[in-house]
Amino acid sequence: MKNLFEFAEACLHRPSIDEKLALSHYARHLLLNGALDLAEDRPLLPIASVKFPDKPELLAPRYMPARKLTTTDGVTAFFHAIAHVEFVAIYLAWDIVYRFRGMPKQFYQDWLRVADEEAQHFELIRNHLRTRSIDYGDLPAHSGLWEHAIATADDLLARLAMVPRCMEARGLDVTPAIIEKFKVLGDDDSVAILSRILTDEVGHVESGSYWFKFVCRQKGFEPEAKYRQLITHYFKGGKPKGPFNREMRIIAGFSNAELDWLETHGNENTKYF
Repeated sequence: MKNLFEFAEACLHRPSIDEKLALSHYARHLLLNGALDLAEDRPLLPIASVKFPDKPELLAPRYMPARKLTTTDGVTAFFHAIAHVEFVAIYLAWDIVYRFRGMPKQFYQDWLRVADEEAQHFELIRNHLRTRSIDYGDLPAHSGLWEHAIATADDLLARLAMVPRCMEARGLDVTPAIIEKFKVLGDDDSVAILSRILTDEVGHVESGSYWFKFVCRQKGFEPEAKYRQLITHYFKGGKPKGPFNREMRIIAGFSNAELDWLETHGNENTKYF
């Protein structure tokens, strides 16, 4: 296997977790060594054909285990939820590679890097869970992130607005405070893992911002107005509610005007895990 879209098809349509991780790393290795073919000659399968593992069981958010960081079970449930976010994020990165053709080479290079880094994040958290005598899939999870992919399967701008520039960006808002809580608890391993993820996620959101603005320019849209339109249309409740990490979001490509709009009359909290 040497073609990027063949890798993407395999990662999206083969449910094996370990195979998905290995393919994500190998595809990036081939790219970095100039051995990955980017020819777009494979047919596009519908997003409904994407396959997930049998576990975890997917339930509504109200049925998720309590994630209070003051209890052992709560910390375990928290990291299981984060593992699920990172696992679905592998799918999200591969799906944007697979589903949206005709973009510049750098677009595919950027999102393959994201897929590889999300796989690394998942492995870090999965190993962390195993030190707590639990594996990914042992607790239920919910499918909210992937539902955004389904809703935006035919619109690249909507995908970029809703996934990296809304749901993933929420991690920039909430993760620093969570890291501080683990520092207070003296849990250095958790701090290190979450800090690594946060650093990479800034780059992921930044890639989303870059390509959102790129496609807007291609199509003749004013990016800030288009962002407001898409979030209002696709986000349940109109737009997310803060607080927002302005510093990190600006590093990741948000404008002050976008942040001012988000901070005005948000409608509900954004649950990203």
